[in-house]
Amino acid sequence: MSGLVNKLVSRSLSVAGKWQQQQLRRLNIHEYQGAELMSKYGVNVPKGLAVSSVDEVKEAVKATFPNENELVVKSQILAGGRGLGTFQNGFKGGVHIVKADQVEDIAGKMLGQILVTKQTGPQGKVVSKVYLCEKLSLVNEMYFAITLDRKTAGPLIIACRKGGTSIEDLAEKYPDMIIKVPIDVFKGITDEDAAKVVDGLAPKVADRNDSIEQVKKLYKLFCERDCTLLEINPLAETSSNQLVAADAKLNFDDNAAFRQKEIFALRDPSQEDPREVAAAKADLNYIGLDGEIGCMVNGAGLAMATMDIIKLHGGTPANFLDVGGNASEGQVVEAFKILTSDEKVKAILVNIFGGIMKCDVIASGIVNAAKHVALKVPVVVRLEGTNVDQGKRILKESGMALITAEDLDDAAEKAVKAANSREI
Repeated sequence: MSGLVNKLVSRSLSVAGKWQQQQLRRLNIHEYQGAELMSKYGVNVPKGLAVSSVDEVKEAVKATFPNENELVVKSQILAGGRGLGTFQNGFKGGVHIVKADQVEDIAGKMLGQILVTKQTGPQGKVVSKVYLCEKLSLVNEMYFAITLDRKTAGPLIIACRKGGTSIEDLAEKYPDMIIKVPIDVFKGITDEDAAKVVDGLAPKVADRNDSIEQVKKLYKLFCERDCTLLEINPLAETSSNQLVAADAKLNFDDNAAFRQKEIFALRDPSQEDPREVAAAKADLNYIGLDGEIGCMVNGAGLAMATMDIIKLHGGTPANFLDVGGNASEGQVVEAFKILTSDEKVKAILVNIFGGIMKCDVIASGIVNAAKHVALKVPVVVRLEGTNVDQGKRILKESGMALITAEDLDDAAEKAVKAANSREI
């Protein structure tokens, strides 16, 4: 999601606010998958084909693009900034326009390699597929997005007559070029709404009525497929007077997975943090961060407070992990496996306030986790609430070398101290 859209959705600048935004789980799909989906809704997209091997590239060029002199070769990773990225093998650029007889060579330098961009972090992401597209003759590039807006409590269409470059820079330099059209979620998009968007885009050669229909089709896709973001940059006009989605970024609401099985089957676990994939399988809410203190907490609010207090005492949380109110003993064991798989973790803080989640269940899970996982870092435990005495007794009788805490402040202080002692 672009920075501009992020700002429109939430302007929270606090550290806790950033964690809260990251906590939202939204399915992200590849560009080629988004283009295929838009095509099903009648949206104009370039002719393209995703391939995963050099042999497939060779065959695709012959069968799908026999008359093309030039093609666009796009590496497929779930991160932005591909064009300016660098592969770990030294090859520069994740998007290239090349002669048809060079496609095989260029794709071979991308497939199976790690691409590092501004959004991937230094570890980069592996390119398992490249997207081969026809090279369009573009005469105008614009920006288009649909997102969800808290203020209007519904979908919001964002458009700009300039696109193809950083929308954040355009918004800063030319704020008057950015138009926002809120849509009544009950009435749906009207011809008047779509016309406002098209007028904001100010197409130069594309037919106005055709453009209005394209906007309505994009909105239909957004609603019917439970999108949280549909972003096209650029939305372009071609020399043949067509409005074309030359790029595609779509996110989907995880809460809709039960009715969007076809969409969620597109998920690419190879592009996700393996710890988050494991957590999702165990039905745990986990987000990896960059700190040294692993956290296991029940309840999102308490987890946020725990991370804040760790920071207050000079430490940095390694993750957000909410085991929820109905976690089983097995889930607690899986949570510990995930926490201990992070090499940066130097201490673990377990903070449980037993309401629905009982302290004795957590305690049994901790003891069993110690049997399955070699706990090589200090574990600080703070238990309070339902069955707290039984929970403390289980921990005491286990013989484990745990650091107990009386309250959250005490727990955070001890966790930071324990983590720092391992750095010395």
